[in-house]
Amino acid sequence: MTNTESSSPDAEDFLRVEDLKVSFSTMDGVVHAVDGVSFGVRRGQTLGIVGESGSGKSVSSMAVMGLHDAQRATITGSITVGGRQIVGCPEEEVRKLRGQTMAMIFQDPLSALHPYYTVGRQIVEAYRIHHPEASKKVARTRAIEMLDRVGIPRPDKRVDSYPHEFSGGMRQRAMIAMALVNDPDLLIADEPTTALDVTVQAQILDLLEDLQREFHSAVVIITHDLGVISQIADDVLVMYAGRAVEKGTVEQVLRRPQHPYTWGLLNSVPSLHGDAEADLVPIKGSPPSLLNRPSGCAFHPRCPYAGQNGNRSFTDVPELLPVLDDAGHLVACHLPADRRREIYQRDIAEAGVAL
Repeated sequence: MTNTESSSPDAEDFLRVEDLKVSFSTMDGVVHAVDGVSFGVRRGQTLGIVGESGSGKSVSSMAVMGLHDAQRATITGSITVGGRQIVGCPEEEVRKLRGQTMAMIFQDPLSALHPYYTVGRQIVEAYRIHHPEASKKVARTRAIEMLDRVGIPRPDKRVDSYPHEFSGGMRQRAMIAMALVNDPDLLIADEPTTALDVTVQAQILDLLEDLQREFHSAVVIITHDLGVISQIADDVLVMYAGRAVEKGTVEQVLRRPQHPYTWGLLNSVPSLHGDAEADLVPIKGSPPSLLNRPSGCAFHPRCPYAGQNGNRSFTDVPELLPVLDDAGHLVACHLPADRRREIYQRDIAEAGVAL
């Protein structure tokens, strides 16, 4: 999905997130779900945000959409969408942006779609919220048009179907139709291919690519699937325990990864180029509790190289800094650059993990 305009230095980010922090007060303490994350995406460009469950991917996207409960969540930092500040913006103003300027495809369409209303009625309502002058007939025609555009067969008939009458792939397509019915400038897709078979996954990703070219939207894809990232994204942000640990183009992050966590994600992915009989290598341990994040680098309890940098991993939080000789590639790791290069060439690249 590489776009010439997206790489232009003069193009501005349509979505810009700076030092975003999101925390939740619970009976057990404060959950620091997102801690100082920054990223941007231009129109016509796709950013992939990748990481395990609990890394802060979805929490970040919900903050962008203004969907967190203000009474539970504390949000600081800056989120600008088309030059408009979202953090601190009145709920009514954010609601006007949601659905028209920015839209979201949720992870589970069966729970996101209302079971008591037809798919067509829900798309009609999403359209008329931002086009109150449109008649029901005009809005219904628009709903049928969108269902047809996302590949729903016989859209004039299926517009009156209920969500449970659709297959999983068709429900996901209906969610995409609803998200795009108002031609949004920013589209966030949260795990858009989860629980779909491989063939349907490919169809959904192709559909998103086609629709992005048509609408020239800025797109954020949130996933744990590096295969999806390799197919659809221009840039990649790797998150762990609420922080960004690596950022760069798809080529940089997937071909020249710099962070041990990214190495672990790549090693856990089956490859067409590797040994078909070889076992996948999971990342040892589990993601940390965001109620009590480890000191220093949050990945150090799972990192096999944590003791190879003067023990800084145990005490100092690594900054996201440029990778030498790889412009635009950023990594938050205490390992010296030459040591990272040595480890990658010796242990990682030889494993045949290229996607």
